Amino acid sequence: MNDLPLAKVRPASNWSAIWVLPLIALLIGGWLAWRAYSQAGIEIQVIFESGEGIQAGKTEIIYKGMSIGKVKALALDDSKESPGVIATVEMEQDVAEHLRENTRFWLVKPSVSLAGITGLETLVSGNYIAISPGAGERSLTFKALSEAPPLSDDRPGLHLMLKAERLGSLNRDSPVFYKQIQVGRVKSYALAADQSLVEVKIYIEPAYASLVRKHTRFWNASGISIDADLSGVKLRSESLASIVAGGIAFATPEHRSDSPPTDSSIPFRLYEDFDAAQAGIKVLVKMTDFEGLQAGRTPVLYNGIQAGTLKTLKVNENLTGALAELTLDPRTEDYLVEGTEFWVVKPSISLAGITGLEALVKGNYIAVRPGEKGAAAKRDFEARPKAPPLNLGAPGLHLVLFSDNRGSLEVGSPILYRQVKVGSVQSVQLSRNDQQVALGVHIEPEYAHLVNSTTRFWNASGVTLKGSLSGVEVKSESLQTLLSGGIAFETVDLKASVAAKRVQRFNLHESRDMALQSGVEITIQLERGDGLTPGTSIRYKGLEVGKVERIELSDDLQAVILHARVNLATQQIARIGTQFWVVKPELSLTRAANLETLVSGQYLEVLPADKAGAKQTHFLALPEPPNQAVRELGLRLVLSAARRSSLKAGVPVTYREVPVGKVTRYELGPTADRVLIHVLIEPRYTSLVRTGSRFWNTSGIGVEAGLFKGVKVRSESLETLIEGGVAFATPELQQMGSQARPGQTFALFDEPQEEWLGWAPKIALP
Repeated sequence: MNDLPLAKVRPASNWSAIWVLPLIALLIGGWLAWRAYSQAGIEIQVIFESGEGIQAGKTEIIYKGMSIGKVKALALDDSKESPGVIATVEMEQDVAEHLRENTRFWLVKPSVSLAGITGLETLVSGNYIAISPGAGERSLTFKALSEAPPLSDDRPGLHLMLKAERLGSLNRDSPVFYKQIQVGRVKSYALAADQSLVEVKIYIEPAYASLVRKHTRFWNASGISIDADLSGVKLRSESLASIVAGGIAFATPEHRSDSPPTDSSIPFRLYEDFDAAQAGIKVLVKMTDFEGLQAGRTPVLYNGIQAGTLKTLKVNENLTGALAELTLDPRTEDYLVEGTEFWVVKPSISLAGITGLEALVKGNYIAVRPGEKGAAAKRDFEARPKAPPLNLGAPGLHLVLFSDNRGSLEVGSPILYRQVKVGSVQSVQLSRNDQQVALGVHIEPEYAHLVNSTTRFWNASGVTLKGSLSGVEVKSESLQTLLSGGIAFETVDLKASVAAKRVQRFNLHESRDMALQSGVEITIQLERGDGLTPGTSIRYKGLEVGKVERIELSDDLQAVILHARVNLATQQIARIGTQFWVVKPELSLTRAANLETLVSGQYLEVLPADKAGAKQTHFLALPEPPNQAVRELGLRLVLSAARRSSLKAGVPVTYREVPVGKVTRYELGPTADRVLIHVLIEPRYTSLVRTGSRFWNTSGIGVEAGLFKGVKVRSESLETLIEGGVAFATPELQQMGSQARPGQTFALFDEPQEEWLGWAPKIALP
């Protein structure tokens, strides 16, 4: 008997684990093949006229700064019709939808022309091919443009068509100007269908689109416009850019200021120049002198530059005047304001010389001097009978001389320095108060350094006679001044300071002797003359401006009269409102001032009048220095107290024991039941004073005594202990209140509460 187990039989399997690896490899390969197919670019062909600047494997296709393709290969195009270079380009799959029939390609490379520099970025990145997506059927073959296409009509802004008889020097990207500001550029140009006109397409940036109205005029501002005839030569250009690259300017006539917005579909005419466009500003000028003026020919000049033209001239019925209509360049609009002056320039020959000589060649013309930019606009003017007093725009030094009499001086009279002519009189007129004659004087630029604060002018007209027992002396500055009058001057110190004023003012003396006797004589009356002697200094802000020459008693023996001479700032000092006082040493427990006068002696301080007034030479000295707080800046407040205590003008106002102001004065209230103390808080500390602030008197010593708490002595400071003072505190948070107003009244307490001393708000100081 066989005890061995029986074998179990089962069929063999047809699958083996060894097939797993080939299966995985097959899946990976399939996925890679699908990925390569799905991400593969789209090959297109772009035909260029030349392959210059294009490199296979390097030149990229750029759209809005992003690379969307690259040139793979270059090949010659054997087409007989238009041979060129075929660039095979691999484009990214994402742009497939944009590859249409009207898609445009062009090569971008650095380009320098009169219109400017383009493609500057390619100096770093290299040349690239730009693309502009288009519409139509899908396509894989394209013909590249020879240059960049013009701006798209879809770009935000205003797109207009101009029609001109000729192109001039305009080109693509030539600027479009409005008041010499570039607001757009030329897009393109082409002949019209009938070849009779040139059509110029321009683009105006969105920010300036509203400047173009229905009645706006455009003109060619290219290069330089030259208009020559027997009356002279006229040159005009819009800007340096338009001289080089051409340009277009536009403006809306002033009488069409209500013109509605333009319709971009309607073309404009492009005029030859500004005159043809007739876009000037209309100005009316009433004239009493219109001799030699011709409508349509007489120019309006500013410093020799033409700013407009006389359009029409209508004579009044009584033949005493005329109304001139001027057409001025739109660039003058900002200067046609209050203060603008017009006058007629014509040749004039007199003993003083020849003026308006240029009018002998070009004919009489209308001159204009613009007003201050920013003043109120104006379009109706009245012409001056002659040139205005001073032409401040001319190079050199401009002065005004004041004299009691004109003498034989007139416009054109010479200004002499050591008998050398260095300038001339430009105008003669009465001063503003009609009390003196004001002479406008011009000094040539090369002699301007001869005039400073020590210069003295005198009238050198005619002949000066001096007679005595020893004989008669006859003196004249020069033959010219003998005939036509003149002014001479001398400068004591050529290195002295020069006034910073644009137009300096001087007195015109009657003679040389009077001119060189410097200064103005004044008299000062005061109660006592203690410490004052002839030679005592008169000072202003530490600078000596004069001296006392002699001292005498008044006729009634009740006052002292000081005869003095002021040498500096005489116009400001010798007038109503000027104050004088004696500066002497001050010594007290809390103050020591003017101690230098113990050594140098007392002197007179002067405070010139802060406002112009009539001339004055006799003054009453103040018994003490004036209250300077009246002119100081800061926050002025009023404190109401039951009594003045020891407070007086000048004592400090403190905040946390830091001086932040002072008491300026005190007075009784309207009903005499309170004392009103006026204080001034310095500008830097005005933010510390709020409606919730509390003020108290810090004068003297506060003493508190008790059986159990002893004696407590309190004082703000040694200064307030002796002289008095005011302190204040400001609460925190909501109790602080708003900023104190100028003139606001606060109560002045005799002593502070303990709570006030603990207030410590955080207030930012400027």
